Amino acid sequence: MLRAAAIYRPASASVRSFGTVATKTQIPGTVDIKGTSVYAGKHTVTLIPGDGVGTDMAGSVQAIFKAAQVPVEFETFDLSSYNPATDANKLKQAMDSIKRNKIALKGILHTPVSRLGHISLNVGMRKELDIYASLSLIRNMDGKWATRQQNVDIALIRENTEGEYSGLEHAPVSGVVESLKVVTREKTERIARFAFDFALKNGRKKVTCIHKANIMKLGDGLFLRTFRDVAKEYESSGIKFEDMIVDNASMQLVAKPTQFDVIVCGNLYGNILSNIGAALIGGPGIVPGANIGRNYAVFEPGCRHVGSSIKGSNSANPTALILSSIHMLRSLELDSHADRISKALHTVLAEGKVLTPDLEGTSSTTDFTKEVISKL
Repeated sequence: MLRAAAIYRPASASVRSFGTVATKTQIPGTVDIKGTSVYAGKHTVTLIPGDGVGTDMAGSVQAIFKAAQVPVEFETFDLSSYNPATDANKLKQAMDSIKRNKIALKGILHTPVSRLGHISLNVGMRKELDIYASLSLIRNMDGKWATRQQNVDIALIRENTEGEYSGLEHAPVSGVVESLKVVTREKTERIARFAFDFALKNGRKKVTCIHKANIMKLGDGLFLRTFRDVAKEYESSGIKFEDMIVDNASMQLVAKPTQFDVIVCGNLYGNILSNIGAALIGGPGIVPGANIGRNYAVFEPGCRHVGSSIKGSNSANPTALILSSIHMLRSLELDSHADRISKALHTVLAEGKVLTPDLEGTSSTTDFTKEVISKL
């Protein structure tokens, strides 16, 4: 039996800027800066570079921060899911660091397909920290690379802590596997309020709930009904609410992406749709993201790609992590540093002289980083 959830309304004082110089997006319920670690005028932030190209991307951010004299010190933890015997103590140290600092910058950790019983470190971290709201900003940027669509500006919000990623699977008999999808009214109401508060604070006009309630009538049915109930509380604010079945949403996102404003959905649907959205604007290398909870915020690329195929090639595009770090700076109220880095980054992208291969360029990660630094 489901208990009635307490109404979650983020305090206005906790709203932080999230975005570029030209477009600063407000995130409801971002971590209160007073609870973060500050020593000698410098903010201490947990850094987990991640697997694949994570080290190269994190190195780019660190080089830019150093050149821009950003008052941030990183506590770095080289976690990896490629190692079957991942040091449990190192993982605990990293989690303790995030809990102490409240703010983290993170690359993507690999999740093996074939390793039975392996729990995704990414998912486990989100659950333990209860960073329940994943936000990916999918919008066209000024640049000379070819894109499939123009005027795309979508905020994709996904519930991070339940759904198909509950990790509850078992084999009752040989050759049969049952995988549980968990949906609760409490957590659905929480992500619904986050989505509508996000739309309200950013002048967004429409929230679209993505579901498969025509087939999964109990699980997705509860998700959809809860959203409809919450939507009624925002009718007076003029925010339009609609819902769409996930397969239709996938087609509509490719065919007419400008019809979407704020998309909100469960974990699996959000994973798929964020990657479709990235393909429309130039790839995962330019999609920033954040994971927000009541007590912690972890900033990471909005499309969760490890990039193992180009690991060590010095060809990865660090833009997604740089943008995510800019948003992190805004959460720390270091807006002048965020503006300076953002302006430099967008100048490099708009000029198109030094771009990585994913954006039809020929430059290395190192050269791209140096070019951003030269524009500071």
